[in-house]
Amino acid sequence: MTGGIAQTGSPVSAGSLAQLSLSLVVIIGLIFALSWAVKRFKLAAPRARGHGPLTVLGELAVGPRERILLVAVGDAQVLVGVGAGGMVSLTPLAAPIELPRGAAAAPAFADRLRDLMKRPGAAA
Repeated sequence: MTGGIAQTGSPVSAGSLAQLSLSLVVIIGLIFALSWAVKRFKLAAPRARGHGPLTVLGELAVGPRERILLVAVGDAQVLVGVGAGGMVSLTPLAAPIELPRGAAAAPAFADRLRDLMKRPGAAA
């Protein structure tokens, strides 16, 4: 007769390892999918637009990594090219561009989310 202790199998079985591995792969895939969606639909929080005398008034993407920025330096405005190679001053503007009021402000996150979630034909 053996002692009164029953021996159980290992707590780590092949089935539990497979389930753990599959869960890990799904979670990592979800992280990559969310990061792609944030980049694709530009859902990231807006960057700081500038403080004091130096302010980014507007930007235009001209390629995957290239942008043209309209920068206000005090009372002057300058067009700046930004790319993988660095920044290049394109031209200082002789006459400042008048922007409509509120044009530099990014839309609130709630507004962007509401616009993205609207479905064609759905009642508002």
